[in-house]
Parts: sequence; C-alpha cells; structure tokens
Amino acid sequence: MRCEWAQNELTVAYHDEEWGVPLHDDQKLFEFLVLEGAQAGLSWDTILAKRENYRKAFDYFDPVKVAGFGDKKFAELVENAGIVRNRLKIRSATRNANAFLEVVDEFGTFDKYIWDFVDGKPLVNKFKSLKEVPATTAVSDAMSKDLKKRGFNFVGSTICYAYMQATGMVNDHVTTCFRYNEIGR
Repeated sequence: MRCEWAQNELTVAYHDEEWGVPLHDDQKLFEFLVLEGAQAGLSWDTILAKRENYRKAFDYFDPVKVAGFGDKKFAELVENAGIVRNRLKIRSATRNANAFLEVVDEFGTFDKYIWDFVDGKPLVNKFKSLKEVPATTAVSDAMSKDLKKRGFNFVGSTICYAYMQATGMVNDHVTTCFRYNEIGR
C-alpha cells in the first residue's frame, strides 16, 4: 500500500523515491524551495511534469547562478513553455536565491537553518488517512514568518508545510503506506 495521492507514473516514482526522505543537500533544498513556490495554486503533478525543464532553465538550481539572473534571463524564462511562466514566481526564484545565500552566509548552510525548525530531526506523524494531514502547522507558520522576514517570498505556511513534507522534515506518509516505516528507520 502507498499513500493514495500517488496515482500516476510521475507521482508514484516521486512518492516511492523522494517524498518524505530527509534531505540535507543545500542545492536540493533550494530546488524544492523554488518548485514548491512554483506549485502555488497548481497541482504538484504539473510541477513534476515540468521538473526537468525547471532544472535546465534554472541552472540545476545553483543558487549562486539563480541569484545572478538578470533581465535577459528573466525574459528567456518568461518565454519558456517548459516551466510555469508566471512572472512573479520567476522573479521570486531570483529573490529567494539571494535570500538563500544570505542564510548560508549567516548559518554556514541552509540545511542547518531550515532543519533547526524541527530540532534537526524529522517530525513523525501517525496519520491513518490523508484527511488527517494538515495543510499547515505551528512549525510551518513559524518557518513561513521567518523566511518572509529574511526576504523570501512564495513561502506561505501551506507552501512551507509542503516543503517540510517533500524534504523529509516531517513524515506524513500514512501509517499503512510501505514508505512510512522505511523512512522512519
């Protein structure tokens, strides 16, 4: 059994291999920050289908490169049909890259900063059904507030909670899912 939201080839692979696995690589953490922001108002399926295009368009989520994107690159991205061409979301990637690098300067790594919200270890929930999984928590509220204070955008509490799930800061696989115990080990 797996979580019922994994319904197609892309989401099954994502669920089985990535979702909920504790992630500590700064570049991958930045990737998920950009992708979760791009997903706002859309389905995760849409973003997964465009993920490889995002990787190419955003220089494989190298935050130093993305922070340096200027008007020419912005114009290219707005015309790139392989990504979500929302101007605000594209601009936010550059803005968030700059804020990300400031966090790295302050904390040494983004990993150290972001994982401090959960005291360095995943929160493990025991939900039996998807209906029990919250959209936000006190932790995602605090994360959102602090990220915004640091200049990030597209980081509302719902996006932050999805980010926590994606990066393994929280294990929200339902207890009947085969990944629940695998990740818990």
